[in-house]
Amino acid sequence: MDLLNTLVEKGLRREPPTREEALAVLATSDDELLDVVAAAGKVRRQWFGRRVKLNYLVNLKSGLCPEDCSYCSQRLGSKAEILKYTWLKPDEASRAAAAGVAGGAKRVCLVASGRGPTDRDVERVGRTIEAIKEQNEGVEVCACLGLLSDGQAERLREAGADAYNHNLNTSEATYGGITKTHTYADRVDTVQKAHAAGLSACSGLIAGMGEADEDLVDVVYALRELGSDSVPVNFLIPFEGTPLAKEWNLTPQRCLRILAMVRFVCPDVEVRIAGGREVHLRSMQPLALHIANSIFLGDYLTSEGQAGQADLDMIADAGFEVEGTGTPTLPAHRADALAAAGGGCGSGAPAESGAGCGSHAGAPAESGAGCGSHSGGGCGPCGGHAPVPEPAEAPAAEAVPGGARTDLVAVRRRGAGTDLAPNA
Repeated sequence: MDLLNTLVEKGLRREPPTREEALAVLATSDDELLDVVAAAGKVRRQWFGRRVKLNYLVNLKSGLCPEDCSYCSQRLGSKAEILKYTWLKPDEASRAAAAGVAGGAKRVCLVASGRGPTDRDVERVGRTIEAIKEQNEGVEVCACLGLLSDGQAERLREAGADAYNHNLNTSEATYGGITKTHTYADRVDTVQKAHAAGLSACSGLIAGMGEADEDLVDVVYALRELGSDSVPVNFLIPFEGTPLAKEWNLTPQRCLRILAMVRFVCPDVEVRIAGGREVHLRSMQPLALHIANSIFLGDYLTSEGQAGQADLDMIADAGFEVEGTGTPTLPAHRADALAAAGGGCGSGAPAESGAGCGSHAGAPAESGAGCGSHSGGGCGPCGGHAPVPEPAEAPAAEAVPGGARTDLVAVRRRGAGTDLAPNA
C-alpha cells in the first residue's frame, strides 16, 4: 500500500505526514488494519525498540471539581458514584507510589482534581514529590494539577518534578462544546509554562467524544507543534452521570487506527495508551503495543484498570520488555536537545548523563501525553476520609452501538486511603 510505505519512510526520517495522509490512516478499512499496525510498528521499533514504559497514577485529590468538562466523572454536577476525598498526605501518596514502582512503573503521575493549584497546593505537592523520590530511587515524577499560574511550574521543578501533564483533549474548534469553564487557549498556556520551566511537557487527547476525524488530526498536530515529549491517548470512558454517558463511538479497530495516526504524526515521541484501553481495545490490547511504547499500569483516576500482573503478562506474551529506570525513554536526539536547553529529566537516563526528556529543537517537536485524563478513572480515597463502599456487582453486558462493553466500566474502590490494596 503506497500510503503506508510513504508513512513508514517519513516516520523513519522523523518527518510528519501531510494532513491528508493522516486522515487517510483513519479512513482505512478493517481489511487493511493489520497492515496499518505493522507499518506503525516499524516506526515505533526504530525509535523505541521493543521497550514498554510503565506509568502509575496516584490520585492525590478526587472529585469535587469546579470545572464542567463533559467527559469527566469528577466534573461540577457529576452524578457518577466515584470516590471523593481531599488531599493525600505526602507519606500516603509515597506509599501509593511505591506500589506502582514495585510493579515496574518507571514514572509516577500525581493527579489532583480542580481548576488549578494554589501556591499552598504547589508546596504540598512539592513535599509529596520529595517524599516519593526519597523512598523510590530513580523514579520519574509527573504532576497533573490543572491550569498553572506564573511561577508554579518553576517551583514544581525545584521540588523535583520531572514532567507536567496537561492534555489538550480535543481540537480547538470543538473544545467549546466540551468545556465552558476554561478555554483551549488556557490549556495551551499551561503546557507552554511547563516547557518554559524546563519540565518535560506531557499532553494528549481523548478520543470517542463524538469528534470528527478532522478534529483528531487537528489536536495531534497541535500537540506536535507544542513540542511535548509524550502523548497519552485516552479513549473516553462514558461514565453514567456525565453528559457524555451515551457516547459509545469506539471499536477496537478504530482505536488502533487512532493510535497509528498519532504514531505517524509523532514518530519519535512517547505515545502512551491511557484511560479506556481495557474498555475499548479489550482483547486487541497486545496489538496496540506494536504502535505505542507506553501504558499506565493498573488502575486509573476514577475507574479500575486491568490487573497489574495481567499488564505485565501481556507485555511479555507480546514479545516486549518493560523499560528499566536506567534506560532513556526518548531517542538520543530528543533527550540531548532538551539537556542542552536545561530541561528536566523524565527520559529515564542516568542522572550523570544529564540527558533530558526530549528535544524542543532540531526535528519538529511532537505532542506530549499527560499523566492521565480525568476520563480515565481513579485512585483510592484519602486515608480515612470516607468509608469504602462494597464494589457493586457488575451489570450484564448491554447491546450498544459498536459492540461496546459497558460491563467493563468499573468505578475504582481501591488504592491509597482505602482498606483495599492498590492494583499495581
